[in-house]
Amino acid sequence: MSDDPVTRVEAACAALAEAGAPVTFTAVAARAGIAKATLYHRPELRAVVEEQRIGSREANTLSGLVVEIDHLRQGLEAVAAKVRRHEEEIRALRRSARG
Repeated sequence: MSDDPVTRVEAACAALAEAGAPVTFTAVAARAGIAKATLYHRPELRAVVEEQRIGSREANTLSGLVVEIDHLRQGLEAVAAKVRRHEEEIRALRRSARG
């Protein structure tokens, strides 16, 4: 199994969906070997689970679309934060290489 938590969560969601089992935070946590609290507190992991849950039910309603947009926004914010952190690390490495 991969060490990357996102990959593990994606695989757990896919396996549950393929088996016809409900995709719940508890089931995903157990299958991925990740604490349920971690799934809730890490936006990128939560977005993966929520996206799968939305995909498994009707998302064509207005409220379904609002929820989906919110989850996509949260996922995008998580990616943006990671990119900012990487950019800062690169700047720090460049400063240390110069001086």
